[in-house]
Amino acid sequence: MSYKIILDSCGELPETYKKDARFELVPLGLEVGDYRIQDDEHFNQAEFLRKVAEYPGCPKSSCPSPERFLESYCCEAENIYVVTLSSNLSGSYNSAELAKKLYEEQYGKKNICVVDSCSASCGESQIAFEAMRLEEEGLPFEEITAKLTQFRDAMNTYFILDNLETLRKNGRLSGVKALVATTLSIKPVMGATPEGTIIQLGQAIGMKKGLQKMAETLANEAVHPEEKCLMITHCNAKARAEAFRDMVLEKIKVKDVLIMDTAGISSMYANDGGVIATI
Repeated sequence: MSYKIILDSCGELPETYKKDARFELVPLGLEVGDYRIQDDEHFNQAEFLRKVAEYPGCPKSSCPSPERFLESYCCEAENIYVVTLSSNLSGSYNSAELAKKLYEEQYGKKNICVVDSCSASCGESQIAFEAMRLEEEGLPFEEITAKLTQFRDAMNTYFILDNLETLRKNGRLSGVKALVATTLSIKPVMGATPEGTIIQLGQAIGMKKGLQKMAETLANEAVHPEEKCLMITHCNAKARAEAFRDMVLEKIKVKDVLIMDTAGISSMYANDGGVIATI
């Protein structure tokens, strides 16, 4: 059966998959004061980060409309899998679900599975690639949807940021934490709860020690890592991402490693120098 995998643009894809007809990225909107863009193939990370650094206020994002998701569902694919940013961080999941109902009302029943990643960035990518793997194995739609939920629940997300201002301004962190981290060079190692909310897992002084702490945490919590892909996304920090990869591989063996640069939404939250990892 033919299939299509849709991610909102908080998820990252390698360049080859961006041109793959089986995949589609649905853009969120980005707003930095009067500067408003769509998080699509025209996103300019350097320009965006400069705008964020210069703007005293809070950069904002807007989720895709149900109509935009509906447009993506209107295709020849028999099975559709939609992976969204955590519903605790964005309305993207609700828009995708509403679009599913609209499709069924207008066109009838179709196999559409909407997955709340309970994560972001490469967490969405992990689930998308798992959907592809299961489809290529020829599993039935119902079995794949069940396995994707199991896969999502077993996945862990970690991140460390050089700059916590966007998270602070968006109410994701307390002002005290952000101030302490900035003033004392304390780098909190963050993660996600099973429900997709942000938590602090530890901290270290300086980015290098923070990356080491995150690598230790990931390695200690990984279950059967030899069967999994370690995905790392970075915001303008390739060398830092590669150093983190090496720290992890010194501790555990993994099936594969994929490193990607962040697109717009992830760049907004990770900010310049941030590193995100999932396994």
